[in-house]
Amino acid sequence: MDDLLVGLDVGTSSVKAVALTSDGVERAAASAPVTWTVSGERTELDAYALVASVTAALGDLLVQVPGRRVSALGVASMAESGVLLDRAGEPLGPLVAWHDRRDVALVPQLDRALGEGRFSSRTGLPLWPQWSLTKHRWLLDHAGVGAAVRRLDVAAWVVRALGGDEGSELSLASRTGWLDLRARAWWDEALAWSGGDRALLAPLVEAGTPLGTAGTTVPGLAGAVLTVAGHDHQAAVVGVGATGPGAELDSCGSAEALVRTVSPDLPDAAVRELAGAGTTVGWHALAGSWCLLGGTQGGLALRGVLTVLGRTQADVPALDAEAMALTCTSVRLDLADPTRPVVLEGAGRPEAEVWRAALDTVTAEAAAVRGRMTAVAGEPTRTVAAGGWSRSTGLMERKRALLGPLETSPVREPGARGAALLAGVAGGVYASTDDLPPVPS
Repeated sequence: MDDLLVGLDVGTSSVKAVALTSDGVERAAASAPVTWTVSGERTELDAYALVASVTAALGDLLVQVPGRRVSALGVASMAESGVLLDRAGEPLGPLVAWHDRRDVALVPQLDRALGEGRFSSRTGLPLWPQWSLTKHRWLLDHAGVGAAVRRLDVAAWVVRALGGDEGSELSLASRTGWLDLRARAWWDEALAWSGGDRALLAPLVEAGTPLGTAGTTVPGLAGAVLTVAGHDHQAAVVGVGATGPGAELDSCGSAEALVRTVSPDLPDAAVRELAGAGTTVGWHALAGSWCLLGGTQGGLALRGVLTVLGRTQADVPALDAEAMALTCTSVRLDLADPTRPVVLEGAGRPEAEVWRAALDTVTAEAAAVRGRMTAVAGEPTRTVAAGGWSRSTGLMERKRALLGPLETSPVREPGARGAALLAGVAGGVYASTDDLPPVPS
């Protein structure tokens, strides 16, 4: 029997796992929840609790394919969060969530030290309280982690916990604020500001680089080649096959993300312009490419409108049909707070008009993000939509009307699938990402 490739997508709410054959056919899928501790604006996770979620998902996956050998395993993950280790390799404290706001007060200090324009040009990131360097500085100042000798991103921590070697994959490193985008090397000045140096970080590697083999932590995985498959959004690009130059993934989840593959040669002014508008520029999980990543809260907003209407996800097909039967709507919505939609005009109008207004509003927001990318990188060569909201026929119709041609992907877990395919690169099943199998229809 054909060996299996396993992919993990270690996300904010769950760990998703898939097992593929070498021709890209999914044989099993599983997931396990990730549970954070929340206190005010602080959101934390125990490093070993995360490993327990990983092993639970893998256990549920492998029991579905008894007797099948796993030749390689790839891990994609959320970015920005990390694990600090002492000399014995033990975690010194919790993972801080990427959306945790405890480091807000440090942003003005970072601005004074490095300058917003210089920071964005160097890193491809907006000057926000999201990136790893401000969270690391906060932990050093307040959490007693000065004995840390290594900092690993989430995917690298999971690979290490499974028995692999340490590495800092480029797309995840691009979300730290420590990476010099053009030099493809650590930025010493940013590291020094946050209280670190190059020795704290593992060597930089590309997604799909072999990082040792799995030990016996999870029965059935021993000997599998391990790799970090990158930031979950970029791994999802691989998972849906939107891998060509200029290709774009529209990831339609709770948060909508537009992910564009571009050549690594945008001028500084374009990088600053994108970062200033909230679109990041970083290295891709696809070797040799940059990734433009911009987002909205479109999925959350649509869910908020459903709540206001007293409807659930099960009602979406009927609402879509009614909304698309309309030629227009007089309703105008404010979706700035996606959990509390506000009707600006047209209160009391039929539900179908409100839903049509919601679809139009979130599509216009996505179009604005895309427009900023297109202004500096040209039109996308193709766009592939994936994720839960890509199954809304109404939303896809509005996107096609405003954005143009749009493919929808049948892949249910793009990030995990992409991680499995990149594991195949690490394990020598595929020579490179140019040789990956097509998405099964």
